[in-house]
Amino acid sequence: MKRILVVYGTRPEAIKMMPVVRALRNRGEVFETLVCATAQHRDMMDQVHHVFDFKADVDLDLMRPEQTLNAMCSRAFDAIDNVLVDFNPEWVLVQGDTTTAMVSALAAFHRGIQVGHVEAGLRTGDLQHPFPEESNRRIIDGLAEALFAPTGLAGKVLLDEGIAPEKVHITGNTCIDVLLEAVRLTGELSEQDEVLITVHRRESFGQPIRQIFEAIHELAKKFPEITWVYPVHRNPNVQRVAHEILSDVSNINLLEPLDYLELVRAMQRARLILTDSGGIQEEAPTLHTPVLVLRRTTERPEGVELGVSRLVGTDKETIVEEAARLLTDRQAHRAMTARSNPYGDGRAAHRIAAILADENYQPFTTVS
Repeated sequence: MKRILVVYGTRPEAIKMMPVVRALRNRGEVFETLVCATAQHRDMMDQVHHVFDFKADVDLDLMRPEQTLNAMCSRAFDAIDNVLVDFNPEWVLVQGDTTTAMVSALAAFHRGIQVGHVEAGLRTGDLQHPFPEESNRRIIDGLAEALFAPTGLAGKVLLDEGIAPEKVHITGNTCIDVLLEAVRLTGELSEQDEVLITVHRRESFGQPIRQIFEAIHELAKKFPEITWVYPVHRNPNVQRVAHEILSDVSNINLLEPLDYLELVRAMQRARLILTDSGGIQEEAPTLHTPVLVLRRTTERPEGVELGVSRLVGTDKETIVEEAARLLTDRQAHRAMTARSNPYGDGRAAHRIAAILADENYQPFTTVS
């Protein structure tokens, strides 16, 4: 029996690892699975546990107020190493590009434990955008023995970087597994006169985030019949500026962070999404909702190439122009909705479990 340690710490990680854990535990005769939460984002991670009746076996509770990245790394290395010694896994599975994912992978590597990377091969080519995620995922990919790339393009990136082909597996993204389950729970919802906003990236703090919020302020004034829904991230660097610039506009709803099912409902209702989130770029095509990406770069170019998302940066005038066009030009809006999802088909976790069990599997193929 293979002992598998699954580590996550944020809401996106918990969402994307949950179907993997289920797929592994459905093969109880093959795998012994232990789930470890670092709680890098405590409240938002716990939302996922509550909504899906899912919890970790070990909770490290690592986050502290105003903690630096280096301080978190130091505490995480010690805490995760203790779990590795106690459980002695054959594999450690991490997801994405968080700091605790990177630390878990490196700690496992130091112990001679194989690392599996869920959502491998994403790149922007710029270590500062996103920061520190771009460096984290490069480190993890360099250490991993099994790289579960969500798309063929991500797999090609890994091969071009010199990763051995036998280590690279095209699985689709596990977030689509969860999204399809969530849609079944929420049911079909019709589009409303709403725009959904999610903004939280560290590299946007300062002037870029002010530009984004000033653009939203102008758009809300320009389109008073539309409700602009913004679940504000709890980071003080986001909260302070959001309330300063947006709180006086009556048709902007500044909300507490939504739980996952509420967020899916909001994506289903929205005519348009303005976001710097990676997960929403992956999920929105399934819901046929256009996305404007509020970043200079994206590690998810498949949606841009397919035409279901558009990279607009953080410049105020560009954001206003692009959003206004999609809200007034039905043909332009329709062109961004009538496509398939290039990121997954709902069977990514099944493929990952099959690979770890040394079974044959059919790779995910993007349908354009």
